[in-house]
Amino acid sequence: MSIEHGFLVGLSKSFGLFYLIALSAGVLAYTFWPSNKKQFDQAAESILRQEDRPWT
Repeated sequence: MSIEHGFLVGLSKSFGLFYLIALSAGVLAYTFWPSNKKQFDQAAESILRQEDRPWT
């Protein structure tokens, strides 16, 4: 019983598609999770702190 090349290509493309969709959904869920808001706000404001500015 041999498996054809076309079948394996279709199977791998389908698996890759669903894998990337699941990965994207996971990243979006992590990004918009309410408990991560404080961490992301701190990261966004960290570049505006006095110690991070160039010397003048």
